[in-house]
Amino acid sequence: MKIQVLGPLNAEINDVSIVPTARKPRQILALLALYPGRVVPVTTLMEEIWGTQPPHSALTTLQSYILQVRRRLNTAIGPHNPNLAKEILATRHGGYLLQLPTDSIDVHTYEQLARQGHQAFEEGNDEKAATLLQQALALWQGPALVDVHVGPILEIETMRLEESRLVTTERRIDADLRLGRHAEILAELTQLTARHPQHEGLHAQAMLALYRSGRRATALTLYHQLRTHLITELGVEPSPQIQRLHQAILTVNPTLNTLTTTQPTSTYDLFTTH
Repeated sequence: MKIQVLGPLNAEINDVSIVPTARKPRQILALLALYPGRVVPVTTLMEEIWGTQPPHSALTTLQSYILQVRRRLNTAIGPHNPNLAKEILATRHGGYLLQLPTDSIDVHTYEQLARQGHQAFEEGNDEKAATLLQQALALWQGPALVDVHVGPILEIETMRLEESRLVTTERRIDADLRLGRHAEILAELTQLTARHPQHEGLHAQAMLALYRSGRRATALTLYHQLRTHLITELGVEPSPQIQRLHQAILTVNPTLNTLTTTQPTSTYDLFTTH
């Protein structure tokens, strides 16, 4: 059985989908999939579906949603093993759990690869870091649980995953910059800075990549766009770090061409003390 949550929710057994079409059973399956092998309390499942004011019939209704998921499991498994559905989606005291190995769910593979990639970066192994982090990011097929209505619990989880995705992307770009791949990542950075107009780390990476690609004027323009966004929307100036990067580009500081060291630091952090 394989489950994907990094994009549309997908879960299959024998190439047969077990994802319910109804909204709330889909939420139940998605939440259980994020915690394979762990009991998810009934109270947590209820909060996801109904918030802090569940109806009087909440427990009975929740049990009917679990039954719907098990029916889809039974259909995919076939008649030869009628008890397997209850073993996969098991009832435990106070809750339910999916009894699946973590590597059958894409988010756990992503998190393992991301951890390994971050560790390789900290150790100065940029080639390994870039490869592992890109493998992690390649598992994403769109925003997490993009086709699932999320309640308060899943909303927190999807926000956490999206933040992790952004941090992993930043770190992979840092590794690529240290490997001298500035030209190759310019298109990606253009998209990222457009989607995150107040994100200083991404703008610092884009400014450095542009400068190294012989586009100093564009790098300076990007800084002024960032500054305008920060002042207009937040009422703050850019941080001292990115101001120093801006000054280094203005003065054609030769340090900008030698920031491919193996020191375990990001592009943004390189300007914390200059």
